[in-house]
Amino acid sequence: MRYAIISDIHGNLEGLRAVLRECSLAQVQALLCAGDIVGYGANPKECLAIIRQFKAMAVAGNHDWAVGGRLDFSHFTDDGRAAVEWTRSQISMEDIAYLNALELSVKNKDLILVHASLYQPQEFRYMTDVSKAMESFALMDVPVCFIGHTHVPGVFVQADGKSYYLDNSTVEIQPRYKYIVNAGSVGQPRDGNPMAGFCIYDTGLQTIELRRVPYNIHEAQRKILEAGLPRNLAFRLAVGK
Repeated sequence: MRYAIISDIHGNLEGLRAVLRECSLAQVQALLCAGDIVGYGANPKECLAIIRQFKAMAVAGNHDWAVGGRLDFSHFTDDGRAAVEWTRSQISMEDIAYLNALELSVKNKDLILVHASLYQPQEFRYMTDVSKAMESFALMDVPVCFIGHTHVPGVFVQADGKSYYLDNSTVEIQPRYKYIVNAGSVGQPRDGNPMAGFCIYDTGLQTIELRRVPYNIHEAQRKILEAGLPRNLAFRLAVGK
């Protein structure tokens, strides 16, 4: 099976379309979404429609639940709160119901999918270092877990009692190892690279590829500004921060 794992689309239709074109070329067989379909960007409704059209296996991100009303977003940044409120005004009750129905984690025989962490997933904790990854490794009963939330791609590995972090673009799965893979962000990368990020997991080849693809950033910025969303949400797209 060739899975494409995407995360943190954040209403960026241009980024999502570019990633899906690459997925088609890569002959992906299933689409997975690690949350935050909405928030920040100017096309939440269109992005939701695409995820539902593809019947993607998806989990809830903190922005998804905030927009749906299941999460208190008073602790969000000013820009984040403004985006939640604007997004609510743009989507339908059917969209709200879809967001609220998303689970915190899902699993099949090949992988686990969660937005932030398997440990207390409802808290949406940022997995920023190996010590935070340890809590999730202890809860894994399949070798690979995919996450998002930090908007920074990378791979945590646990092997022979040791855990470490890789930023390799390709990882070969080894027997008896565990992997937590951050797919990065489709719609708002924060690692200094503005290109849309996603990953491909090939269970036959036992490989994971972290990929980047360019997209029309100027168009995404124009839409954000014309929508009256905070200007910083547009400007940061060009620098990947």
